[in-house]
Amino acid sequence: MSRGLMIQGATSDAGKSTLVAGLCRLLKRRGINVAPFKPQNMALNSAVTVDGGEIGRAQAVQAQACGIAPHTDMNPVLLKPNSDSGSQIIIHGRAVAEMDAHAYHAFKPQAMTAVLESYQRLQQQYDVVLIEGAGSPAEINLRDNDIANMGFAEAVDCPVLLVADIERGGVFAHLVGTLALLSATEQARVIGMVINRFRGDVALLHPGVEWLQTRLQKPVLAVLPYLHDLHLEAEDSLNLKNHSAGLNTGQGESLHVVVPRLPRLSNHTDFDPLVLHDQVDIQFVAAGEFIPAADLIILPGSKSVRSDLAWLRNNGWDKIIQRHLRYGGKLLGICGGFQMLGEMIDDPYGIESEAGSSKGLGLLAMQTRLTTEKQLCNVNGELLLEAAVVNGYEIHAGVSTGIALLKPFVRLDGGDDGAISEDGLVMGTYLHGLFESTPACDALLRWAGLARPVTIDYHARREADINRLADTLEQHLDMTQLNECLGLKSDSTVASV
Repeated sequence: MSRGLMIQGATSDAGKSTLVAGLCRLLKRRGINVAPFKPQNMALNSAVTVDGGEIGRAQAVQAQACGIAPHTDMNPVLLKPNSDSGSQIIIHGRAVAEMDAHAYHAFKPQAMTAVLESYQRLQQQYDVVLIEGAGSPAEINLRDNDIANMGFAEAVDCPVLLVADIERGGVFAHLVGTLALLSATEQARVIGMVINRFRGDVALLHPGVEWLQTRLQKPVLAVLPYLHDLHLEAEDSLNLKNHSAGLNTGQGESLHVVVPRLPRLSNHTDFDPLVLHDQVDIQFVAAGEFIPAADLIILPGSKSVRSDLAWLRNNGWDKIIQRHLRYGGKLLGICGGFQMLGEMIDDPYGIESEAGSSKGLGLLAMQTRLTTEKQLCNVNGELLLEAAVVNGYEIHAGVSTGIALLKPFVRLDGGDDGAISEDGLVMGTYLHGLFESTPACDALLRWAGLARPVTIDYHARREADINRLADTLEQHLDMTQLNECLGLKSDSTVASV
């Protein structure tokens, strides 16, 4: 059976996903057959797997770092919130139920069965499985029937590495406090600590590290520096950032893009290539904020389309969009945003919220009916704009029909998708990942008004950042202790059991 190592965080967003991705690439470089694993994930940012299921986006990136295709076993339980108290429950890549927190707590033993099945399958296929925890193991209210942190680690008897973020302050309290709140057996399971995102002269931190190791009797395996401009796709929308065009200095053209920050915005990584684009000024506008003028408005994906559509109206976006189009601005809807562009959204079974119907924005002659069967697929094709090559994926519950679809947005291997308005100002599609394909991104930016786009190779950028992260770990991580933990020889081959 393979070796397992679990990365848990002293806080949320401590750097667990990033550390696992870096370790995946580091071990792959050394010839180790490695796979990522996250027992339970809560995220609205997901990916379609090779076996036709749905997992958290972070695990898909980690799989890329391993050089393998993402599989549903890498994230057997995915929770997708559709309200403040309820989530869609996805097991082994498929939606099985809608539950509130109390119902899910009672469901956890069944979820744990799915988790252990997936982990055992990965153990049989790989030399090392790198496991990412969720949140913090010291969340006392969540410890009963835990399947995401120490509950899982205890069940499979794997060691734990605890990571804390010094950038947010209080790193020593985070680490000492987390260990203090664990049981004796859980404390013994923690084999070391990593301090993440340190800025400045690391020598100034040495007295604190010495104190920490003496106090906890645990080694600090690494103090990792803050990596400026590192880009790895995030699990949730907390990392949405406004971006000013780097060339907007009077010497180059730029495109102004505005995106409503919907309460249930999903798959926000659709916008990562635009955030990284030197000629794009993109702003995510939250409730109550001023909505600036733009060349392009993009309505993003949503986990709760009808309630997010109501949010748009309550915040005046319907009127802003009408004025934007009157002045020749462009409008693009992606997935849930595409559904909003139609005349009606019907949810007869209460798939995303209470059963009922909502009037759409009426910008495309189509209607959408939400269905119990979710569409999950990776696709390839060409935009009707410039016949630009595009690759992406579909994740949606709903089928759209109407005459607007007679003028499709994209021609895929499996058929047409989306729609373009008669005046060419409004376009919509179910396709996620549009801007990751350089030809498609260039074509869309030209349509929106950028005459000479210079688009980066997004996939090359992601590879470069994964390698940069692995280089940093190679330099700063105590590889001797890591090898011992994973049962690896000094040459990183797998030692005999």
